[in-house]
Amino acid sequence: MIHNTLPWERSHGPGGSGAMRHWRAAATTAVAAAVVLLAGLAAAPASAASGGDSGHALSPTTRFALHQPSAGALTQVASLLRQHQLHDAALVAGEIATPQADWFTSGTPADVRKQVAKTVTIANALGRTPVLVAYYVPGRDCSQYSSGGAATDADYRAWVDGFVSGLGHGKAVVIVEPDGLANLPSDCASAYPGQDIAALTASRFADIKYAADTLESRAPNASIYLDAGNSAWQNVGELTRRLLLADVNTVNGFALNVSNYQYTVNSNDYGTWVAQCLVYSTSISPGGYNDCPNQYWNGGPSNNWTGVALDRYAPWSATALDDPTHYVGAIDERFASMLNGAVPTAHFIVDTSRNGRGPNDMSAYAAAPYNQPASVITALQNGGWCNPPGSGNGTKPTANTGVALVDAYLWVKDPGESDGQCNIAGGARAWDYAQYNPWNWDAAAQQANDPLWGMVDPAAGEWFPQQALQLASNAQG
Repeated sequence: MIHNTLPWERSHGPGGSGAMRHWRAAATTAVAAAVVLLAGLAAAPASAASGGDSGHALSPTTRFALHQPSAGALTQVASLLRQHQLHDAALVAGEIATPQADWFTSGTPADVRKQVAKTVTIANALGRTPVLVAYYVPGRDCSQYSSGGAATDADYRAWVDGFVSGLGHGKAVVIVEPDGLANLPSDCASAYPGQDIAALTASRFADIKYAADTLESRAPNASIYLDAGNSAWQNVGELTRRLLLADVNTVNGFALNVSNYQYTVNSNDYGTWVAQCLVYSTSISPGGYNDCPNQYWNGGPSNNWTGVALDRYAPWSATALDDPTHYVGAIDERFASMLNGAVPTAHFIVDTSRNGRGPNDMSAYAAAPYNQPASVITALQNGGWCNPPGSGNGTKPTANTGVALVDAYLWVKDPGESDGQCNIAGGARAWDYAQYNPWNWDAAAQQANDPLWGMVDPAAGEWFPQQALQLASNAQG
């Protein structure tokens, strides 16, 4: 069964008088907060191992800032403690006490200036480096679950000015606009009916370029990365083109896999190719990004120089000679020939918060008892970015990656937060209820519920207890 009754869903009878119940709940929540704090202290060593590439923007000994747990996170730990589910409580407490990013998604310029300044000041005073995400570009998320952003380009740029003023000379990692370049207005024109898509796309580039240039010129102690989607999205040449239009060469580099599930090794390969394509198409053959080898598989060319597209549901390898869908050696060799000794200057970071087990290929739902047809499996794969079951936390945050161009592995997405209400109505799910409907949902419920979890998922950004516990239970690395 997909939907299991979890510990916090079970009834344990009355808890005494109302006042006593409130006192007990408050006390247990306080204990939960203490457990989370202790977990954070235990998980954060005084210093990290030294070593790594001295050219990194970040020192390999960087200690990243903790993130204030949400009320939903503390409530879940408190509930597990009350029911003596100590192992699960410890898992979730450790998860939310791991350093994570702070997202800035709204507010006036004055609001964001104040919030950024507070976050950076506190973190730096504790000897830590906060990870800040700027997520307010107009038309963000193509009207999907995290839609919103500034009303106009002028509003956005004023907001960026506030963000940068709050940052000042503080030390921080800044990730600029998740999905902003990988998912342009031109990629989802239907989300902007009656509007000039070409103009909107040009404005998107200009807005992100403004953010990059402003951060670079006014935040001297920030390490700045433009978001670049993930290794299962745009091909290398196209992503390189987009990054160049957004002035990526003026900042430290780019970010990969934010809020996604792609294998770390695949992100490392893909990011290295993008960095190599950047140097090729700027220093060796200006504008030659279309010459760069690609790994693309989703409707584009199978151009990995072996004639076979790479498998996005498996870890890639330079030694997997027996399986060309996993083999990256041909791409590496091709780039080595193209660069002729030139060294990439763009570095990148990888979000490892939920990629410990890689992406879910959804093939389990083709078998009994689900018996879903191939068309449903394909649709589920296309919506695999949205609360996929079976995922696990990945490598904990570190700037000592051992990979030349990877400045850090970070938990950018808070792993306990929902991606959105993943269902048929919103387009992130498909399901043949004639084959499997143990819940006996009617037509309306079939549209609103998530068949992979057997429930209505929490809205985007809200705490998802079931997923939070599963991610912690399945943690790898």
